[in-house]
Amino acid sequence: MKDLKHLIYFESLLEDAHNELVRQAIDSGGLALGYTCYHMPEVLLNVDRCFSLRLRAPRTGSMDIATYYMSNYTCEFCRALLERAIEGGYNFLSALMAVDACAEMNRCAENIEVQKLVPNEKFFVTHIDIPYKVTDYTIRHYTTQVRVHVLDRLKEVYGVDVSDEALRKAVEEHNEVCRILTEIGQLRKADNPVITGYEYHILNLVSYCCPKALILPKLRETLEELRTREPDEKPRFRARVILVGSEVDDPDFTQLIEEAGALIVADRHCFGSFPGRQEILLNDEEDVLTQICRDYLVTSQCPRYMSQEKIDGRRQFAAQLAKEYKADGVIYEQIKFCDYWGFERPIASQIMHTEFGYPVLSVDRPYMSRSSGQLRTRMQAFVESLEIKKIQREREAEKA
Repeated sequence: MKDLKHLIYFESLLEDAHNELVRQAIDSGGLALGYTCYHMPEVLLNVDRCFSLRLRAPRTGSMDIATYYMSNYTCEFCRALLERAIEGGYNFLSALMAVDACAEMNRCAENIEVQKLVPNEKFFVTHIDIPYKVTDYTIRHYTTQVRVHVLDRLKEVYGVDVSDEALRKAVEEHNEVCRILTEIGQLRKADNPVITGYEYHILNLVSYCCPKALILPKLRETLEELRTREPDEKPRFRARVILVGSEVDDPDFTQLIEEAGALIVADRHCFGSFPGRQEILLNDEEDVLTQICRDYLVTSQCPRYMSQEKIDGRRQFAAQLAKEYKADGVIYEQIKFCDYWGFERPIASQIMHTEFGYPVLSVDRPYMSRSSGQLRTRMQAFVESLEIKKIQREREAEKA
């Protein structure tokens, strides 16, 4: 296929958290608000002159200093972020919007705050408490937490407009990003898609890691380009998979999977589009903030929710994606020492196979996975097994 016009530019934006568009937004008076979790409503961090920045630590090397503060038995994603903060990689932030959802990420945020790692006199770290269930009273609690610890703090410290009108404007911009990425993502349903999983991962990541207003024009162009893009005459991939699990903000991991011959057709992970890139539909009768907070709680697929309906819902959601996107198999992944996915992955991967009938590869991985020969070998073996199963199904169909 012909290369996407802006792909190299998008890749360059992902090489540094303080990328060209972030610098441009800050120079224009924007406030960079770092966050790490779906439970911190992204759309609210794009109100008025604020812009959201989902934190990453690209090109991570040694994490020795962060390990000293957090131990080597904590999630590598959390340690990588702390290491980058100690290096001064987030000195441009105006605030860090944290959530009391994952204890390990809590320690990372607290270290950034206590050690005063961002030399900005107005910089602050705020935390919101996240409920474990979705009920009327937990939605009210969550909404109050967001209002007090996020919107009120932004108004108090930086004079940000947090009115209903400003919130609705932020939702409109968020929804346009979602419409574009949803339409692009739908293209992966084709038997011979005009976009690879790697390319889609890049597009999705820049939408999380760049100011929305500045990245939107190029996303619009890319959508128009894909509408007329011609696929390869013969598909390059030997199997179709969905990717489910914890943070995948490393495009090299996606590339590793696809180099093994598996096209990633749906991304249900913490940096993916399911959930995260679906529109937020507002009505005119109810409080705007309540509607936004309810949407995030209801749509979350995080394994921290232990009510039975949420547990069953996560498995059914993954199976639904696999069916809708015609996947041959499912890859469940987690970053090493991730608490929540550590118990979700082994159970869900077994059930996905026994109850839903999908072949599953279950892996834990380092934060940066590109150089892992073991992972590459396992991916190749999984693709070969999917090919064999496909051949067997075709022969059985012929006999019937």
